[in-house]
Amino acid sequence: MLAHELELLAPARTADIGIEAINHGADAVYIGGPAFGARATANNDLADIERLVRHAHRFNAKIFITLNTILRDDELEGARRMAWQIYEAGADALIVQDMGLLQLDLPPIQLHASTQTDIRTPEKARFMQDVGFSQIVPARELTLQQIAAIRDAIDINRTTIEFFVHGALCVAYSGQCFISHAHTGRSANRGDCSQACRLPYQVQDDKGRFIAYDKHVLSMKDNNQSGNMRALVDAGVRSFKIEGRYKDMGYVKNITGHYRKLLDEIIEERELGEAPLRRASSGKTTLHFTPDPNQNFNREFTDYFVGGRKEDIGAFDSPKNPGTAIGWVTAIAKTGDASAHSASKSLHKHGKSPKTPQAPAFNAGESWVEIQLQDPQAMLSNGDGLCYYDLHKELVGMAIDRAEPAPSKQPGLWRVWPKDALSSLKDLRKDLEINRNRDMNWIRMMERQSSERHIGLWAQLQEPRPGQLQLLLTDEDGYTGTAQAEHAQQLANEPTQAATTIAKQLNRFGNTAFHALDVQVQCKQPWFLPASQLNQLRRDALAQLEHNRAAGYKRPERAAPVEPPVPFPEDTLTYLANVLNHQAHDFYIKHGVQVVDAAYEADQELGEVSLMITKHCVRFSMSLCPKQAKGVIGVKGTIKAEPLHLINGKEKLTLRFDCKPCEMHVVGKIKPGVLQQQKQAVAQSRSQGVPMTFYRKRPAHL
Repeated sequence: MLAHELELLAPARTADIGIEAINHGADAVYIGGPAFGARATANNDLADIERLVRHAHRFNAKIFITLNTILRDDELEGARRMAWQIYEAGADALIVQDMGLLQLDLPPIQLHASTQTDIRTPEKARFMQDVGFSQIVPARELTLQQIAAIRDAIDINRTTIEFFVHGALCVAYSGQCFISHAHTGRSANRGDCSQACRLPYQVQDDKGRFIAYDKHVLSMKDNNQSGNMRALVDAGVRSFKIEGRYKDMGYVKNITGHYRKLLDEIIEERELGEAPLRRASSGKTTLHFTPDPNQNFNREFTDYFVGGRKEDIGAFDSPKNPGTAIGWVTAIAKTGDASAHSASKSLHKHGKSPKTPQAPAFNAGESWVEIQLQDPQAMLSNGDGLCYYDLHKELVGMAIDRAEPAPSKQPGLWRVWPKDALSSLKDLRKDLEINRNRDMNWIRMMERQSSERHIGLWAQLQEPRPGQLQLLLTDEDGYTGTAQAEHAQQLANEPTQAATTIAKQLNRFGNTAFHALDVQVQCKQPWFLPASQLNQLRRDALAQLEHNRAAGYKRPERAAPVEPPVPFPEDTLTYLANVLNHQAHDFYIKHGVQVVDAAYEADQELGEVSLMITKHCVRFSMSLCPKQAKGVIGVKGTIKAEPLHLINGKEKLTLRFDCKPCEMHVVGKIKPGVLQQQKQAVAQSRSQGVPMTFYRKRPAHL
């Protein structure tokens, strides 16, 4: 990718979702291959990969395949074979975490460093560039200044900075969370995270005093960098990544369309500046809807650490989707209660109201909830999902079975019949604020065709010699397609309209990937040309244009590593380096590392260790940080970064605070049952390959 190009990188669980991502403006799509992806249930077969590749390459868009788990020795050969199969299917890049792959006979496919490689420093970024990675993902926790420092440390003409701009946030530095493996044997580094970070915890201090009760203190809000896009461009980001390989079609359409609009605005603003920008693929995207990130599942939004540390990054009350506030409860009628009081007289006035549809008759014995909408012109629909917070600030869902305008015809007043019994809806009461987290009208809209993407072209009909026609198509990338045909040289009945009629007929590109920017008719006489002949000329020229585009597509080249091998920034690696196979071990030895410990998944760390390292700080979020107390009279020196404890049932974790880098460590140890469960897999790994040699301290001979 060129340094002046901006790439919108969208996720895809399936090839069909990937195709819609391209249609909605993605310049590249990342998707799981047949195996070894960091989303264990988001794999795709080679035939689907080939289908997606063909569609993407029509627009010069790229397909990146995730091969980003850490691998056992017995899996290396399978991963190597899959890499070749993916390359033969036409994919453009592999996203990898395991450095052992760089030791294998890989195809000449471009390599991208997964977020799991934990790139936080300019030194690590430069190393990744020098060993052959063409695209790197700095940690999501970095500030604009830290991203800019990475930009300054690398050659932006060799290596592209990719950054997550939207989606769910892992609370840990990527690749630095082992809680799932320790508690369940399911490794996040191997694509099977159990998401312990979304659980509720009691927070206690060292004296056993409760600081928080049943709070999701490790659960982050969702990432949304919509307001920081220009600053990220200035910091050096060129690939803008949307999280979500588990997400559905509607999410990918909506969020891809949203960031397509934002990037197009930036490109247009800077088109004539000193450093003009352009999109990284071809064509123009036309959306048939207005994107709205709030319409998809989210835990509310944060821009995380891009602008510095903030207190409101957590979704501590619930890991669920709270939706958007739409109104409040005015009345509740339980079964048999025909005299439920409507509080419509106390409703806020919203100005002149629209005409309300005729309300149907109601059965007095039915259970329903009456809701006044903030927007009197808004509507509720059967199947909508509503929710509210109970008295303990827990989110309660209320799915609508039926929704109809209230009999009173009060503007914006609706009655809804929940699918569940009212008695099961905890703390549902009058004047309660109601949110909507599923809008069926939006969902139905997104199920239809919601975007078109076309490549601009110029069409020119000429008459190179008497009796012969030639149609020349030239697209925005400079590719051409031509077609010739003989014609009868019959003059048109209306000569003044002949050229216009011919141009109109030639301009019918219909459902193709192209649209005409201009059509010129340069015939020597005002001929009559049958529509069937013009249609055939257009089809033949388009076929050649498509062929020439496909033949001219060039996949990005694999970057050669620097020789001799550059040294790794450190000479000692702990389990945090995620080395699980002998090839990864040898890779680091080759790059000057002298001590390499085994990955946590090798089950050699039996005592208490850091199971998660995170920039999020529970003490800070609860206003218990010593740095926060520095300027408070009478408090200075009384608040210390002492350990805290997280308790969920029988699970207990310790929080330790490293204030110098401003990081939190979640400390625990692996369960005995998990150790027993892993023995068989570890034994198989060792029997299949050369045993790894790990050292807990530097041997005398090194």
